[in-house]
Amino acid sequence: MGKMASSKLKIAIIHPDLGIGGAERLIVDAAVQLASHGHNVHVFTAHHDKNRCFEETLVGTVPVTVYGAFLPRHIFYHFHAFCAYLRCIFVALCMLLLWPAFDVILVDQVSVIIPFMKIKKITKIVFYCHFPDLLLAQHTTMLRRLYRGPIDTIEERTTGMADLILVNSRFTASTFANTFRRLNAQGIKPAVLYPAVNVEQFDEPFAYKLNFLSINRFERKKNIDLAISAFAMLHSFQAGILAGHNLAEVSLTLAGGFDKRLKENVEYLDELKSLVEREGLSDRVKFVTSCSTAERNALLSQCICVLYTPKDEHFGIVPLEAMAAQKPVIACNSGGPLETIRDETTGFLCDPTPREFSQVMAKLISYPQLAEKMGKEARKHVREAFSTGIFGQRLNQFVLDVSHSDEDR
Repeated sequence: MGKMASSKLKIAIIHPDLGIGGAERLIVDAAVQLASHGHNVHVFTAHHDKNRCFEETLVGTVPVTVYGAFLPRHIFYHFHAFCAYLRCIFVALCMLLLWPAFDVILVDQVSVIIPFMKIKKITKIVFYCHFPDLLLAQHTTMLRRLYRGPIDTIEERTTGMADLILVNSRFTASTFANTFRRLNAQGIKPAVLYPAVNVEQFDEPFAYKLNFLSINRFERKKNIDLAISAFAMLHSFQAGILAGHNLAEVSLTLAGGFDKRLKENVEYLDELKSLVEREGLSDRVKFVTSCSTAERNALLSQCICVLYTPKDEHFGIVPLEAMAAQKPVIACNSGGPLETIRDETTGFLCDPTPREFSQVMAKLISYPQLAEKMGKEARKHVREAFSTGIFGQRLNQFVLDVSHSDEDR
């Protein structure tokens, strides 16, 4: 006779670096929600900086154990993937040797540890694939192709060893099928589990001041310079749609995750500051690095809308947070935002050009009541489709199904 569907499970979650970002937010939400369904949940990671993490990991809501923090993240700014593999393998081995067996292990991002997890055959493995890593890596030189070749092969083969594969959007599911052709031919298809947002955390009063807000990690792929260029282009509309408006009252805030350990973060922030200076916008553009959740929520509560600039983003948690905070989103018309933003109802989907972004920004400046109307629709949309409660119910069902799969045969 099988276990009851309400059975309590021992669940481990392995994540490479528990900092601040969309992937980390999902892992924290997953742990909190699975615990709320009665499961015993523990997170294992190679890095957890108490000065740069989500609050739930500090107050005991999400128990976290760190192994391998001494291992390098790179070797002279190279071999990032190799070092990530090494760190996660160390975490996995420590967990296997020092902890009793778990019923389900949720592996996030790095699939190379799945064969180690399969040593204990009673354990079921769920792998959450945010996006195939081989598409995020550069293959520009022969040396890089030689380096990435074995890693890319390992990624596909170990991903296929999971008992269940989850992805964050239909866009990623399609990319998964086109990228991992061998797995697709074998009939291995991922299920979609959208990340979520806690709508209730944005219950403070909402204002619609003439401040545009961008929230992203300071990485080049986030295309933050698009927000600066679009903001600079607003002056070209002053003789038309913005006639009579004082643009000196309009501002832009660039907030997001910043890690001084990462060379790209440091370099890109400097590049963005230089662009702001060249555009003559230093007095109207503010940078906020590594803001806390409370600071982020305060910024969201006061802005007129959020600019989301990554192109072909596989999901993107920021648009959900913005809409939950009752603010419309201007985003690129590709990737995950196509599945989360209702164009011209909860936000605007635009070509990733400064002109298209700035035209919509000018529209909201001229008609701030439009931002308020769209914001209300946005909050309702997120509550109905992307709340943490819905995410938790779906994840819990996936975990129960995979844990009981052998019993149903």
